[in-house]
Amino acid sequence: MRNAFLSNRILFMSKSSPLDRIDFDILRHLRDDARLSNKELAARIGLAPSTCLGRVRRLVEQGALIGFHAQLDPASAEVGLQALMLVALTKHSRDRLRTFQDHVAGLEEVVQAFHVSGKYDFVLHVAVRNSDHLRDLALDSFTTREEVSQIETSLVFGRLDAGGMPVYGGRD
Repeated sequence: MRNAFLSNRILFMSKSSPLDRIDFDILRHLRDDARLSNKELAARIGLAPSTCLGRVRRLVEQGALIGFHAQLDPASAEVGLQALMLVALTKHSRDRLRTFQDHVAGLEEVVQAFHVSGKYDFVLHVAVRNSDHLRDLALDSFTTREEVSQIETSLVFGRLDAGGMPVYGGRD
């Protein structure tokens, strides 16, 4: 099952267990390499493995760590084309927004979706087999929907992963 849309609000930890320098170090290390074993992570942080495992579990329970991901090679996954689709909605109501978000969350081709301000309401990063697949996605999954008023598509020629989400806390 795919994750629902996450809002851009800051999630505050409970007052009884705020994040400390060690928690922020754990977040940085896992952001850079989510495949680290608990033993290796503990060694890098300077903790006992059992303590490290407990902290990672707490970070997951508190929502500071929201997932661990594998990054796939597009060609190996038979993705021949990526694009950004900009989508404008016909009406800005919570019901239409929720309906559209639920629809997008169910589309296998959508890699990432951003609810944004400006002329368009959504920017969708999509991955498809080829240009025919992209055309069919646009026509069948977007232009036929009553909540969609306009789409614009730009092909992705290249992508740079800039290092992931910054972790600002825990630094002196």
